[in-house]
Amino acid sequence: MLYTRSSQLFAEAEKVIPGGVNSPVRAFKAVGGTPIFVKSAKGAYMYDEDGNRLIDYINSWGPMILGHAFEPVVQAVIEKAKLGTSFGMPTELETQIAALAVSMVPNIDKIRFVNSGTEACMSAVRLARGFTKRDKIIKFAGCYHGHSDSFLIQAGSGAITFGTPNSPGVTEGTAKDTLLARYNDLENVAALIKANKNEIAAIIVEPVAGNMGCIPPNKGFLEGLRQLCTDNGILLIFDEVMTGFRLARGGVQELFNITADIVCFGKVIGGGLPVGAFAAREEIMNYLAPLGPVYQAGTLSGNPLAMAAGLAMLQSLDADRAIFQRLEEKTAYLAAGMEKVLKANNVVFTINRIGSMVSVHFDAAPVVDFQSAAKGDNETFKKFFHGLLQEGIYIAPSAYETWFITDALTYDDLDFTIQAVDKVSKTF
Repeated sequence: MLYTRSSQLFAEAEKVIPGGVNSPVRAFKAVGGTPIFVKSAKGAYMYDEDGNRLIDYINSWGPMILGHAFEPVVQAVIEKAKLGTSFGMPTELETQIAALAVSMVPNIDKIRFVNSGTEACMSAVRLARGFTKRDKIIKFAGCYHGHSDSFLIQAGSGAITFGTPNSPGVTEGTAKDTLLARYNDLENVAALIKANKNEIAAIIVEPVAGNMGCIPPNKGFLEGLRQLCTDNGILLIFDEVMTGFRLARGGVQELFNITADIVCFGKVIGGGLPVGAFAAREEIMNYLAPLGPVYQAGTLSGNPLAMAAGLAMLQSLDADRAIFQRLEEKTAYLAAGMEKVLKANNVVFTINRIGSMVSVHFDAAPVVDFQSAAKGDNETFKKFFHGLLQEGIYIAPSAYETWFITDALTYDDLDFTIQAVDKVSKTF
């Protein structure tokens, strides 16, 4: 494939945008080469500025469960835009989507909308600190909760890719209140709690990690976190920015029947538009201003375009309960096909999968945390990424990202992908 136009556009972008991109992982630093500039997308496919069609396995990093340019979402945004794009005042639409979200997700009474997953997680931690009157939080190495200062302590995804997990600009005072634990290691978490008794406000976790590849929780891990939090007066925050409304109608809480105290959402809840949200039981949410002392605000929070898109998306998911089974089956089919051809070509690999999330790690050992994810062969991944790209398949340009499956993918698309993996892996 030729990427002449994309290369030209990147050169122009570098002159006026830092690194030529508005989010670092897009820059292809981890894999080499020039970023692809997208012109349009529909269903399971993206079309770049050079006219190439790409089967899309990032789906805007998760929200396009029903495919790009999903007609009900597009029409909802068009009709709402005709009436005005932002008011900075309440609208009925906000209550409608809030009521639907609360009805779909277990263990939440109220929800507040913000503008991104980063903002949702940042606000959730502030709320947890205000509610518990404690300062420290526990996060897990390799889990990414956005670029708020508290979270840039061994964050996943782009932070790993760029080798700067402890970003300059994050103060020592902020860093000291963030305790770092190992994902899937309850003993490590218990030791941190014991060493910081009565000081920890919250444990924040991706209940299924997606920013060090797809890493499901080990059996008993989430249950253990829940018990540790209950026993020690700590709030458990599930960052479901990736998993919410994707792995199940009610997210991971429903999937594993585990109660979180605060849940963060993004991506899906806006149908692909910029949006985030955090939710909890009434007792906790009432600590937010204007009812309580914890301040959080935003002029564009609950803006009508994002709310219209999100409502159309959630209504579609709510009406089609079978979608989660279809996604599971398609993901299982893809994983099994890739496993077969990678084995046949004597490639050293591990595939992790849960629901509609899957990732390929080029190491034979189980990938259960950041340390094991980091052992993957990145040189092989680079060949894998560019090989698939040449075949018309787009996966995340980082070994530390999950693939997302969309219902718009056909089994012909999946077979084409498996054949491409076979072809590319023969070159390793």
